[in-house]
Amino acid sequence: MEPKGLKVIITGSTGMVGEGVLLVCLHDPDIEKILVINRRPLGITHPKLTEIIHENFYDLSPIQAQLSGYDACFFCLGVSSVGMKMDKYFKVTYELTMHFGETVSRLNKDMVFIYVAGAGTDGTEKGRIEWARIKGKVENELRKLPFRRSYGYRPGFIKPYPGQKRAHSFYKVVNWLFPLGKKLSPDYFSTMEELGLSMIRLTRTDYPKNIIYGKDIARLAEEQKASEEKNQ
Repeated sequence: MEPKGLKVIITGSTGMVGEGVLLVCLHDPDIEKILVINRRPLGITHPKLTEIIHENFYDLSPIQAQLSGYDACFFCLGVSSVGMKMDKYFKVTYELTMHFGETVSRLNKDMVFIYVAGAGTDGTEKGRIEWARIKGKVENELRKLPFRRSYGYRPGFIKPYPGQKRAHSFYKVVNWLFPLGKKLSPDYFSTMEELGLSMIRLTRTDYPKNIIYGKDIARLAEEQKASEEKNQ
């Protein structure tokens, strides 16, 4: 019997990582339904895709009835700490993410929650870099919620997915470095396709590690490809 199609929530799809993960999921046969929640319209239509426009992510009560019935949440929403006061960064990074996590964990039994924290995140919460401690705190607190599993993703350089419109110009300029970087530092170089496929894999099967680096992302992506080929 073929496995059932997955239903996933994706946040941050108007940003680079969220857009890339969304495009991977739209093209993946394992994904049946995708819900994106944005403050402004994404501008993409697809039979798999439902979009909710919602301004206040600190209050999800107006839309919570639409957030149940999902297998996973790929939380790709985030902001840069550059030029931002740390009290505001804490609010938009920790408080917003935890409110979202608490809401969807209550509404979805056995959900997998994947939080894209990024390279440099400090899971000890004791390092000298404050933004890294805050993201580490998010990872740690998410694991206390009643998800089936919660994972912290720590990719470094991510090669954009074909057709991405929201890829940072920096990534486009230095794409030529990617093959060398992937070979020398595989934990810090991933493709967007690997990122999305690995998330789908973690929705299907548990992984022994809660913190996911580039090597893990590549391994999980290969497992997902093999699984899909087997089920064709």
